[in-house]
Amino acid sequence: MKPKRGTLYLVGTPIGNLDDISSRAIETLRQVRLVACEDTRRTRILLDRFGIETPTTALPAFDEERRAPRILERLRAGDDVALVTDAGMPGISDPGEALVRLAVEEGVQVVPIPGPSAALAALAASGLPTSRFAFFGFLPRKGKARRETIAQIAAFPGTCILYESPRRLAETLRDLQETLGDRRACVARELTKMHEEIVRGRFSELASRFSGEVLGEVTIVVEGGSAVQSGSKPEGEADLDTLLRSRLAAGISVKDAAREVAEALGLPRKDVYRRALDLAGDACRTCGE
Repeated sequence: MKPKRGTLYLVGTPIGNLDDISSRAIETLRQVRLVACEDTRRTRILLDRFGIETPTTALPAFDEERRAPRILERLRAGDDVALVTDAGMPGISDPGEALVRLAVEEGVQVVPIPGPSAALAALAASGLPTSRFAFFGFLPRKGKARRETIAQIAAFPGTCILYESPRRLAETLRDLQETLGDRRACVARELTKMHEEIVRGRFSELASRFSGEVLGEVTIVVEGGSAVQSGSKPEGEADLDTLLRSRLAAGISVKDAAREVAEALGLPRKDVYRRALDLAGDACRTCGE
């Protein structure tokens, strides 16, 4: 008979205000045999606040792939383990994805203990539509990967949420404006903390507002493409042009862009290819003016 395996608990922790932790999270952190932390020093502040003496081990993002198997061994041996990050839910732009993948592959039970989320808190307070949204995490810092991700944001019809370093906030707002146009957005900074700030406006306004020194954790919420184009074209046509422009802006060839968009929208490839040629021609004429 195989020994009973432990359970991996994914414990959401406060994104700023320590009083936001749930009683279930506190009880779980007390009862497990080990707490795996993004940074043990940060987590120790939380544990000490609630008198939790459970041993900890570090699972930083830069070394998660190497360290995760050691934690899996503890789970195999029957120890319950809680995974926490510095703030929010493990695995969401934080360490945890690799460990959860290994645990699932091994047949270990994985139990989420929900907690605060900067992405959802910012979305709820943004004043932008919340019925359809996508989370893009941190943008790549530069190059083709950055351009392609911004193109994906441009193409998504619903509200988009991303995280950004305060040092790159103004630059990112300008880059988004360049590709998406001057859409509405919301910058949420230091959520739940003493200096919480939620600012709404157009990209241009926000880039100007945050052009100086910015401190703290930043979440950006961006108006979706369908809201921008509402009433200007039939929805299908608007989606077609938005998707094609985003693919072309990312440097994808006309042929490949037409194939991808035709498959995504279920449209005849020949018709989409003709429209892609028109848009590519318009872009070339604009560049030549």
